[in-house]
Amino acid sequence: MTTTYAALLRGINVGGSRKVPMADLRTLLADLGHRDVRTYLQSGQAVFSSGHGGEETLAGEIAQAIEKRFGFGVDVIVRDHAYLRAVADACPFPAADLEPKQLHLTYFSAPVTPDRFAEIDQEAYLPEEFRLGDRALYLYAPNGLGRSKLAEHLAKPRINKGVIATTRNWNTVVKLVEMTGV
Repeated sequence: MTTTYAALLRGINVGGSRKVPMADLRTLLADLGHRDVRTYLQSGQAVFSSGHGGEETLAGEIAQAIEKRFGFGVDVIVRDHAYLRAVADACPFPAADLEPKQLHLTYFSAPVTPDRFAEIDQEAYLPEEFRLGDRALYLYAPNGLGRSKLAEHLAKPRINKGVIATTRNWNTVVKLVEMTGV
């Protein structure tokens, strides 16, 4: 049985470092035996079909191949279409009414509980807000991610200790659902 997945690479092609050309990423994934490989933008999204392995196995395999090929480690999260669709559909914010730059989704490599975020006084960051989902965090940042004080706090290493976390804007979230849905 073949499943369509999205691979989310964390922290590549940012500020001129940790370069992973998308053509090379497509070749790498094809060399690993995956089919229908496509990439989206330059910031580390790839979609592929595979008949072997689960999300964690595939993420490890891709991360290992990237390190071998490019000489540096990259955190990778792999999610299938059903998960991507469910997380997008469960958005607690009115996505259709917001500008895509105002809404972001952080994907986590494992489930996270509210305890992890207990130190954050959400009222102090209003009108910015966040909500937890299934291995995900939805962030409403009305002035964009780059100006968000809440996003800055959510990205602190002590908050994300023990999990991989990678954030995408809502346009990318929707596009990955579309791309994996074929």
